[in-house]
Amino acid sequence: MPRKELEALQLERLKRLVDYCIKRIPHYRNKLEKAGVTAEKIKCLSDIEYIPYTTKDDMRDTYPYGLFAVPLKDIVRIHASSGTTGKPTVVGYTRSDLNNWSDLVARIVVSAGATENDIAQISFGYGLFTGALGLHYGLERIGAAVIPISSGNTEKQIMLMKDFGSTVLVSTPSYAMYMSEVGAEMGIDMRKLNLRLGLFGSEGCTDELRAKIENNLGVFFTDNYGMSELMGPGVSGECRERCGLHFAEDHFYPEIIDSATMQVKPRGEVGELVITTLTKEGIPLLRYRTKDITRLHYDTCKCGRTHARMEKVKGRSDDMLKIKGVNVFPSQIESVIMTMPDAISPNYQIVLTTHNYMDEIEIKVELVNAGLLTNYSDLENLQNQIRHKLHTVLGLDCRVTLLEPKSIERFVGKARRVVDNRIK
Repeated sequence: MPRKELEALQLERLKRLVDYCIKRIPHYRNKLEKAGVTAEKIKCLSDIEYIPYTTKDDMRDTYPYGLFAVPLKDIVRIHASSGTTGKPTVVGYTRSDLNNWSDLVARIVVSAGATENDIAQISFGYGLFTGALGLHYGLERIGAAVIPISSGNTEKQIMLMKDFGSTVLVSTPSYAMYMSEVGAEMGIDMRKLNLRLGLFGSEGCTDELRAKIENNLGVFFTDNYGMSELMGPGVSGECRERCGLHFAEDHFYPEIIDSATMQVKPRGEVGELVITTLTKEGIPLLRYRTKDITRLHYDTCKCGRTHARMEKVKGRSDDMLKIKGVNVFPSQIESVIMTMPDAISPNYQIVLTTHNYMDEIEIKVELVNAGLLTNYSDLENLQNQIRHKLHTVLGLDCRVTLLEPKSIERFVGKARRVVDNRIK
C-alpha cells in the first residue's frame, strides 16, 4: 500500500480507536477526559501526541480485566505475561482478534520464507505465553504442518526433528544454540537434517550469535517481534532481505520517543518504541511504552513491502545497566563474547555486585575445553584478551572469570543473563 493511503487508513482507525476507548473503557475515558482528547481532536496523525502514554503500570493497576473493552462473554482467549516482577499483565482476545493475529503471523512467516510445504517444530513453551500459540496458528493459516512439541526434553526434540523431517524451527535463539550443543553430544550433524528456516524471537540476539546459530544448525535465521500486551508475535518480522523487521502498520501505529523528555523524536532517530493498537477489540492500547530501544525506516524495502521497518531491538531502557557512570547494554557484552576465539562457549553470565559502595561488573565466560583450566599461561592470555575487548567496547574495566564447560545454566525459554547482587 502506498504510504499516503496507509497513513489515511491509520488516521481513520486511530480516530475510531479513541472513540472506542472512551465509550468502552472507564480507565481510558478518565485519562482522555483529563487530557482533553476526543476523536474529533485527532485531525492528523501527529495529533496522537495529545494522547497520554499507557504503561505496564496501567495494566497492573486495572488487573485483571480493567482494560478490557468487551464483556467476558465476547472474550475467547486469555493470555498473560509471566508476572515475574509483580502481577502479570493480562490480555484478552475476541474472535476477530484471533483471526487478525493469525493473519499477521502468517504475513511474517511468509515474508521469512515459510510455505505450505513446511513442517514447523514449535519449541516455545505453550501456556499463557503468547509466542507458541501465536506462531502455531499463523503457520497453520498458511498450510504448514505444525509440531507443537513445546520446550524442554531437548534430546527428544532433536530425535523428532530428525524423524519427522522438521524444516522450520520456532524457538528462542538461546534454546536453538543449546539444541545445537545437545545435537553434537548425540553425534548428530544438525546441518544434515532437513531444517532450513529459523523463526526466532522472544529475546534479543546479536548478529554474532545469529551467525553461530546459522552455522551450527544450517538454517536461515529470521527475527520477529511482538509482546503479549500488544498481541504477541506478529507485530513485525524480517523478510528474506533481513534489512529490518517489517511493521504491520495497518494494525499498529509506531512512534519513537525520547524516554527522558517523553517527546516524539524525528524520523530516523533511535529511541524508545511506542505502539498504538489500531484494530484490537479485546484490549486496545493507546501509545503503549514498550521500553524497547530501536529505530524506524520508512523507505520501501528491496522486497517491495512499503510498511516501515524497525531495526533489531538494541536493548530495553529498563535493561540498561549503569556501572560507574557508564551505560551498558547486555547485548554489547554478548557481541564481544561471540567474537572471541573458539575456546569460548556462547554461554555467559553478567554478575553485578557492590564493593566499597561502588558497583562492579563480572563477566563469567564458559570454556569449550576444560583442559585450558590447567594451562595458567594460556588461561591468563585469554582472560586478558577478553578484558581488553570488553574495555574497548564498553569503556569500562570488567572482571572476567573463565569457567569449566557446561557450568552456566542453559535456558529453554528466555535466557536470564544478568544476576544483580548489588546493594539496593
